[in-house]
Amino acid sequence: MLIFVPEITPRVQYIFDFLGKEIMQQGFELTSDKKVFLEYNKSCINYSTERLRADELFIESHSLLFQKTITPQEITCFDVNGYKAFFKTNGDYPFDIFAAGFYLISRYEEYLPHKKDNYGRYAHENSLAFREGFLNLPLVNIWLQYFKEVLKQRFPTLVFKSSSFLFLPTYDIDIAWSYKHKGWWRQLGGFARSLLKGDWKAVKDRIAVLRGKQKDPFDAYGWMNQLHEKKKLRPYYFFLLAEKNGRYDKNISAVKKAMKELISDHIIRYPVGIHPSWQSGDDENLLQKEIARLAAINGNPIVSSRQHYIRFTLPETFRKLIANKIGFDFSMGYGSINGFRASVTTPFYWYDLNAEAATNLLLFPFCFMEANSFYEQHHSPQQALEEMRHYYKGVKQVQGTFIMIWHNSFLGTDKLYEGWREAYEAFMNEI
Repeated sequence: MLIFVPEITPRVQYIFDFLGKEIMQQGFELTSDKKVFLEYNKSCINYSTERLRADELFIESHSLLFQKTITPQEITCFDVNGYKAFFKTNGDYPFDIFAAGFYLISRYEEYLPHKKDNYGRYAHENSLAFREGFLNLPLVNIWLQYFKEVLKQRFPTLVFKSSSFLFLPTYDIDIAWSYKHKGWWRQLGGFARSLLKGDWKAVKDRIAVLRGKQKDPFDAYGWMNQLHEKKKLRPYYFFLLAEKNGRYDKNISAVKKAMKELISDHIIRYPVGIHPSWQSGDDENLLQKEIARLAAINGNPIVSSRQHYIRFTLPETFRKLIANKIGFDFSMGYGSINGFRASVTTPFYWYDLNAEAATNLLLFPFCFMEANSFYEQHHSPQQALEEMRHYYKGVKQVQGTFIMIWHNSFLGTDKLYEGWREAYEAFMNEI
């Protein structure tokens, strides 16, 4: 399919590449030559401000993809087939799907001045998806389904891409063990906190674990492995390997033999990536060291990552990842609420809006994290199960990639997370 665009800007090329490959077997072919477009004798789209042919699909363009600056956009949402849309234009289609798709996928709004949350991250309350009530939907994929139907009716001979649903569970190992393999100072601190709270069961459990009489409450690895084997799943694991512990970085030291053995055991079974520490967000040298530390255990270069606490800032964080040869990142989501941060549920390459250039960093968006359900949304295990069902169903309907995040701590035997392992297992059994 040929598409006429008066100017093929980097923004135009990027979004037409992504949307075209999501719809068509061969993607879209672009031209800015009117003569070529007018002489073309097959299916064609005119993406401009004036109609050129009687047999074209005319999508009147918004100015966003032809702009060279990042400025606040005037956005008014309206309904199309029961779903929100924006950038309403005239022509044969109710809105500029290309400009709207670019606005959401590029995270355009995150480059504008905005309010930060308590952790200094982009606050989800700022987002158009949250304000307009479509954060819980893969809206771009839904738009594409409708757009594909319009194309089928208009051009029956077109060959469309056949997509397939993918389920990809992922895990963040922030604190590998609750009691085991911690230095004597941390053990004393743990005992003191429990004693001050009068939590005698925690004191008793810690002693039993340290004496080898009881399993560590965060040690869910064997149970997780059995579940994956039973369901024939190949999940991703991300390990936090901070050089030293801090307020938000509390994992077992990476120099500990037990930690190295745990990572090695997972490397044999699954893809493993780095979980950049909170501290690495302020010191790029730490990021490089953490990646090197994991690579030394892995024996191969580390190419995938997910930010601890989902702490990232555009474009700085992703540029640092690229500089450290990370090719795949799984951070595109919120650490404060579940939903589709970029309104899409298929992997996409990151567009550096400040540089006005597409990159080779492939982003894998997630839509559910149990920590959001528990700490931020204050859900019960049963409510979290219902939420997982919602996202699974929504992603499957658009043949997308369903990625969720869990932590070993929630899947163990810690009383704080009672019922969460059972909810996870129930979900796995259902699907």
